Amino acid sequence: MRTKTKPTMPVSPLRQRMIDDMIARKLGRESQRGHIAACVRFAAWLKRSPDTATADEVRAFQTHLIDSGLSICNRNRIMTGLKFLLKVTLRRHDLAAEIYHLKEPVRLPLVLAPEEVERIIAHAPSFKAHVMLIIAYGCGLRAGEVVRLRVCDIDGEQKIIRIVQSKGRKDRHVMLPAEVHMLLREWWCERPFCNDWGIPSDERWIFPGRGERQHLTTRQLSRLFHEAADAAGITKRVSLHSLRHSFATHMLEQGTDIRKIQAVLGHDKLDTTARYARVATGLIAKLVSPLEQLRIKRRPPKTRRSKDPSAK
Repeated sequence: MRTKTKPTMPVSPLRQRMIDDMIARKLGRESQRGHIAACVRFAAWLKRSPDTATADEVRAFQTHLIDSGLSICNRNRIMTGLKFLLKVTLRRHDLAAEIYHLKEPVRLPLVLAPEEVERIIAHAPSFKAHVMLIIAYGCGLRAGEVVRLRVCDIDGEQKIIRIVQSKGRKDRHVMLPAEVHMLLREWWCERPFCNDWGIPSDERWIFPGRGERQHLTTRQLSRLFHEAADAAGITKRVSLHSLRHSFATHMLEQGTDIRKIQAVLGHDKLDTTARYARVATGLIAKLVSPLEQLRIKRRPPKTRRSKDPSAK
């Protein structure tokens, strides 16, 4: 029986030019996908090719996004993709100049208490999930950094983990706690080796996926985290990234230099790391208000006069 193959849709010359421009500038796969989706949305609203748009239509499209109830974050993301098409691919700087970005609301990251982190890790659905959640919190790693760990990234002699080409195409080092190193050795004894054929031992994934030469996906890791959080009775709207936020906040509360936390997290700007000072409840509670230095005499409470005329 012959299987029907899904016909591939032809790619327009304009889209292909944009794809070539994004590849030449080494944009990530998710960024490319988001930029293409933004331009498709603009073309659907315009009802013709984006290369025929006018300045008034670019302005009207931005108003349309806000009126449709789209969040500021998503609206800015769409306009970033459209700006790439207009400025880079079409060289229409006059149209790109019509694009403006709205200031996004500043929200504090959601942080878990140390006791909540303990409960989540204790309720991990498997030993593999237990190890991965401990690494995510204990080293402050992103989900993609945990699932892409290889054997060669673990340096037991120097007690560090090498994070290779993470967000922003940057390498960095993080600490390797003794407990994490011990758990990794135990996990290696239970780790499945069925898909390691032909792969050098140093280049093998620490957390392999189901497919050959594939690592565990971030979606699978996120599912394991939510299973553990539900089992632990966590009612906050947390995600796997909340472990990274909690790591930075708890390090700050322990008195760790914020510059060191910045280096471990891989932040370019100190302002990005400094936001954790706003949610470090341990530090905030220890602050001494200048009110405590004043010698304010307490005023005696006023006695209420009776309204009963017979009391006169």
